[in-house]
Amino acid sequence: MTDAGAADAAQLARWPAGVARHVLPRVDSTNAEALRLAPSLTGPAWIMAREQTEGRGRRGRAWVMPPGNIAATLVLRPEGSAQSAALLGFVAALAVHDALAAACGPLARLAIKWPNDVLLNGGKVSGILLESLGAGAGVQILAVGIGINLAAAPDTGAIEPGALAPVSVRGETGLTVTPDEMLDLLAPAFAHWQGQLATWGFAPIRRAWLARAARLGEMITARTGATSREGRFDGIDDNGALILTTPRGREVIPAADIYFPQRG
Repeated sequence: MTDAGAADAAQLARWPAGVARHVLPRVDSTNAEALRLAPSLTGPAWIMAREQTEGRGRRGRAWVMPPGNIAATLVLRPEGSAQSAALLGFVAALAVHDALAAACGPLARLAIKWPNDVLLNGGKVSGILLESLGAGAGVQILAVGIGINLAAAPDTGAIEPGALAPVSVRGETGLTVTPDEMLDLLAPAFAHWQGQLATWGFAPIRRAWLARAARLGEMITARTGATSREGRFDGIDDNGALILTTPRGREVIPAADIYFPQRG
């Protein structure tokens, strides 16, 4: 954590005021449970499960959770549009990055793959899924789901061709980080970056995210449905959309799956 906006060690040691914590033995999905509990909650709350049986990733993909890994969801009642709520995905990625940096220290080589996968030593260690309830363009309830491979990575046979291989904190660094320890770091880190967003807008989030971005300035592939575009990853715009420079010129892509070319 080198940039001036990063959450420091003292901040990461404090649980955020006014945020509840619920630890459950077993759920189907922490996101699903968070959305079920939301009507009875009086404020923001973290929902963590010891066991998750039906975890989900982006685009309906399964998220497998071996024992010792963390599945946790922050449930919020955000103000504003669905587009502004989506920026909390970048907040979540920064929080995971900084929590892992605090837990692992120099043993961890961390980066963020657009829009919010966190990488450890080049492999995927964390995924983030935002789900919401609301009417029209507004969002009444937002679930920010986070999965981190602390103890073990899922079977690589389950990943799609071209996707990054999953890795775990223990496998890459030899360190044992418990789900409770990670949540103690994750919640304050999220609160820090959420406060930056609320106070200053997306600019400091964008700046911090770009400082941690994987393959910035390099060639990548962006796939949206059956459409595949290759180009140079030149950053993100003020709404968090991917900026890709292709032979046809500059393209701004709000949603896509990103693939990296294999390095020889």
